[in-house]
Amino acid sequence: MAASATTGVMNPLLGKLTKLLGEEYRRLTGVRKQASFLQDELSAMKALLDRMELMDKLNPSAKNWRDHVREMSYDMENCIDDFMHDTEDAYEKKGFIRKMAQRLRRLGRRHQIASRIKELKVLVVEVNARRERYRIDEFINSSPSIVVTDPRISMIYREREGIIGIDGSKEELVGLLMDSKKKLKVVSIMGFGGLGKTTLAKQVYDEIGGQFNCKAFVPVSQRPDVKSLLTGLQLKLGMEDSSHAQELQDIIDRLREYLKHKRYLVLVDDLWDEPTWNIISCAFPEHGNGSKVMVTTRLDDIALWACQNDRACIYKMKPLKEQDSRHLFFNRVFGSKNDCPEHFKEISARILRKCGRLPLAIITIASILASQEARSPNEWESIVSSLGAKISTKSTFEEMRGILNLSYIHLPAHLRPCFLYLGMYMEDREIMRDDLVRQWIAEGFVCNLHGVALDDVALSYFNELINRSLIQPKETFGGEVISCRVHDMMLDFILSKSAKDNFISVTYNYEDMARLHSCEYKVRRLSLK
Repeated sequence: MAASATTGVMNPLLGKLTKLLGEEYRRLTGVRKQASFLQDELSAMKALLDRMELMDKLNPSAKNWRDHVREMSYDMENCIDDFMHDTEDAYEKKGFIRKMAQRLRRLGRRHQIASRIKELKVLVVEVNARRERYRIDEFINSSPSIVVTDPRISMIYREREGIIGIDGSKEELVGLLMDSKKKLKVVSIMGFGGLGKTTLAKQVYDEIGGQFNCKAFVPVSQRPDVKSLLTGLQLKLGMEDSSHAQELQDIIDRLREYLKHKRYLVLVDDLWDEPTWNIISCAFPEHGNGSKVMVTTRLDDIALWACQNDRACIYKMKPLKEQDSRHLFFNRVFGSKNDCPEHFKEISARILRKCGRLPLAIITIASILASQEARSPNEWESIVSSLGAKISTKSTFEEMRGILNLSYIHLPAHLRPCFLYLGMYMEDREIMRDDLVRQWIAEGFVCNLHGVALDDVALSYFNELINRSLIQPKETFGGEVISCRVHDMMLDFILSKSAKDNFISVTYNYEDMARLHSCEYKVRRLSLK
């Protein structure tokens, strides 16, 4: 039984308690009696937690109770794991349960562990008393349910086409870049998050890249290590890897020397601050070889700073045209750019108005609707009612949060921890599929389906997250996606959600590490970035 994003390891814990009641531990009557009590009480809690799992909003008392049960499940699992480890270790040395029990009794371990489990029993009684005192069950039973997606696992990866409606922008951008001037030219592609800046820039990069001696795509995170970034740029441009450690100045000098007589194309994706650009730009010599640099950013000031001379310009991205918005939406939901059933036209128009012609919003909502087994207008109405106000041209992460959160709450419960686990990775990181699914299995997120290998089940989870457009395919091989990336706005959402549920704790410096000591709950997963 798999672990959960919001309820911790309650499911695996129940499985381990069941094992304690098995034949292997039959002589440990005191421990088995306590385990039986815990199993009964926790099973009753689990029934309530399963209902809470599918609810996006809980009142403070219910959320506090759920969070304490989640933390309790982790502590209980640690205790049971310690007990099983001790008994199994003794069993290996002695060969059978009788001698194991004698060894535990002689060392005093049996009494110690039984006492710890008894303490857990008291804790469970207290949690149940709090449940009754705050009438948690009454609140849950009176709350409206959300639309539940089809829980079946998709084993098939469906190819996703590119963003519809950017062809005109691509031609315009190519025209800006490929002029007859020989001096280095910098073009900043500016626009708010979710407009498709990276998609547009990458299509241009792929289309014109063959006309250059060398090229490189350089993603920049919000907290970039500029030295590592420029070292990676060296490798992408085809430079030989230096065998010794280099100072930042040495890296820049080597890059300038290498590019001095070459016609190069560099795409700097998602630039966040001026100091980073000041350093990166030093690596680009301004010789008359017709070299080009593209910069994508969501910040006006950065675009202006990167384009502060006559050899640079700004390209402002705009939301999709209404016709292109419809084509993108219909293509994702119905598999056709134009065919929309008559009884869906009015509600489709309302959904598109709320998405504000923003590609990320359209794709996210369309992926939810495409996953519905029964596509009725009534089900779509529940989606519309969950959406916030129309996304404006000044959209921020807060305005997108409602749409991203809607996509999350429509995930089946078994996919939620797998999705949130992506927060363990660095921004702009290419995530290898096989590494990711092995970590899901090791964390206990993957359900053990009868007759199906865990690797295959985990792979189906990965494919379903791709199908739902929650992660973006990066590399494919033999028709299968073998690596992925996470959109930066989606990653921000994941980290925010993970912090609320104490799923992942992220630190960037020593101050963050020190702050963890004052947190209400123990750190369960730590990502050092």
